[in-house]
Amino acid sequence: YANGYDVMMAKKICEANGWQLEIRKLDWDSLVPAVQTGEIDCAIAGQSMTADRDELVDFAGPYIYASIVCLVQKDSALASATGISQLTGTCTSQRGTIWYDTCLPQIPGIELQSPADSAPAMIMALESGMVDFICTDLPTANGAVAKNPNLVVLNFAGTDGDFQFADENERAENVNIGVSVKKGNSELQKAMNDVLNAMTEADFNALMDQAIAVQPAI
Repeated sequence: YANGYDVMMAKKICEANGWQLEIRKLDWDSLVPAVQTGEIDCAIAGQSMTADRDELVDFAGPYIYASIVCLVQKDSALASATGISQLTGTCTSQRGTIWYDTCLPQIPGIELQSPADSAPAMIMALESGMVDFICTDLPTANGAVAKNPNLVVLNFAGTDGDFQFADENERAENVNIGVSVKKGNSELQKAMNDVLNAMTEADFNALMDQAIAVQPAI
C-alpha cells in the first residue's frame, strides 16, 4: 500500500511531466544514500531542507510547510501547556529527525526515550501510554488527530514558548519540506520546481486535507 500526501504529490509531479511513477519502500536512514547512488531518482518523504542535507543532495520545493508541534493525550495535564517549558515527563520522536535531535533536547527536565523507527511507531508510543508526549510536524499531527480524537496538537508557533533556532533562516530550512535529488541533477530539479512553484500554500494544504481524509488507520 502506498498513498498519502507524498505519494499524491509525486503523482501530480509525474503527471505534469509525463513520467511513469514507481514507488520504492525504503528505510528513513537510507533515503539520502539511495538518491546519491542513483537507486532512486528522488526522495519525496518529508525531508526538511536543512543545510546539512543540502551538502549531500539537491532539493526541489518546498512542497509543504510543516510547523513543528507536540502531540499529547486530550486528558493529559500537558494538554493545557502554552509553551515547551511547561512540558514534562517522557517523550520521543522519529529517528533521524530535527524533532528528536534538536527540538526535544531544548525542553529542560524531560525523560527522552529511544527514538521511534517510523511516524506510526512514534504515534503508537503516545497512544499506548509509553510516553507522555511526542514531537512531530503539523501535517503528521493533524493526521493522527483525524484518526484519534483523544489526541491534541500543541502548536506554539509564533510564541515565545516555541522551539528555538539560531535565526529565521535555520527555522525555515527545518520547516520547509522538499524533494531530494542527486547533486547536480538540475534537469530533474527544475522539472519538479516548475510544478511546485505553480502551486500555492493553499494548494498544498488542500492536497494535505485530501490525504488525511483517506488515510488508513494506524
